[in-house]
Amino acid sequence: MSHRPDRELTPAELDAFGQELDALRQRTLADLGETDARYIRRVRGVVRLCCWAGRALLMFGWFPPTWLLGTFLLGLGKILENMELGHNVMHGQYDWMNDPEFAGRLYEWDIVGPADFWRHTHNHVHHTYTNVLGMDDDVGYGVVRLFPEQRWKPFYRWQPLWVTIQALLFQYAVAIQHLRLDKLVKGRISKEEVRPLARQFGAKLARQWGKDYLAFPLLALLLGANAMAVLTGNLVANLLRNLWTFLVIFCGHFTEKAAVFAPEILQGETRGHWYLRQLRGSSNLSGGPLLHILTGNLSHQIEHHLFPDLPARRYAELAREVRLIAERYGQHYNCGTLWGQFSTVLRRIWIYRLPSAGTA
Repeated sequence: MSHRPDRELTPAELDAFGQELDALRQRTLADLGETDARYIRRVRGVVRLCCWAGRALLMFGWFPPTWLLGTFLLGLGKILENMELGHNVMHGQYDWMNDPEFAGRLYEWDIVGPADFWRHTHNHVHHTYTNVLGMDDDVGYGVVRLFPEQRWKPFYRWQPLWVTIQALLFQYAVAIQHLRLDKLVKGRISKEEVRPLARQFGAKLARQWGKDYLAFPLLALLLGANAMAVLTGNLVANLLRNLWTFLVIFCGHFTEKAAVFAPEILQGETRGHWYLRQLRGSSNLSGGPLLHILTGNLSHQIEHHLFPDLPARRYAELAREVRLIAERYGQHYNCGTLWGQFSTVLRRIWIYRLPSAGTA
């Protein structure tokens, strides 16, 4: 795999680099207002419309036009809710509205993992220690070797299979990540520490399964509709969401030009260093407005990691300035098409399954 063509910065350049990005963030914060509030409320409305329209169409049974459209709309609603609404709201991007429905600390999303789990593993751990080996659990999620710096283990030989299972069940993989079962197995944490988290996960799992696989199929029976068609439609909609979120997230940090870092990089890390690490460890996707919305604007992963608390709808305009700043300081701005970037992720999965492909 090729290396990043970045120029090393002097301490003075790092300070200036950080100050430019800080100034860009402050200018954007000062400009937030009603347009941003209307946008996220409109997204919420579209999510509700897609989900309820999809569920209504599934009540018509296996009739192909309505079943396919219903499943698609429900899957689209779940994708938009997870990516453009839930993920971004939970980052506190709309806390300034003082609206409880868009409060980052209160939002609960339509996925089996409790929002509190995500706020810790993603908002805190991942965004603080982005791509730092041994500290950012998102690097391979404990089952995939994606960089030569990761120590090889025998089960990595089968990682194309593990990652396929992970993609199909991605919402469960993300939820279980917070339970730290690897530490439990190694004896680093006790069952007593895991038990309350497992109960919290079980309660959310029961709520999600009860809604998608019990309540709506039961409603179909009561209405004289085909319960199996409804249940299958819900199952496929969740599968579509799992595959899409897996695709977007893996393209965010595991592409050919993405970098990982040793824990020592955190020692004495300044604001400029932190910005530089976010830039070098993230990857963008090029495309039009539809792609950006469907990814929750995580197609602008670089901008998201530089400014995680700014409304994601602003990332497209910020990207133009961030790219210019990166070029001025001799830093590679990692951007490519969805399938171009994903092809490099697949290459990493295949190459680094073997110990001969780099050691650490």
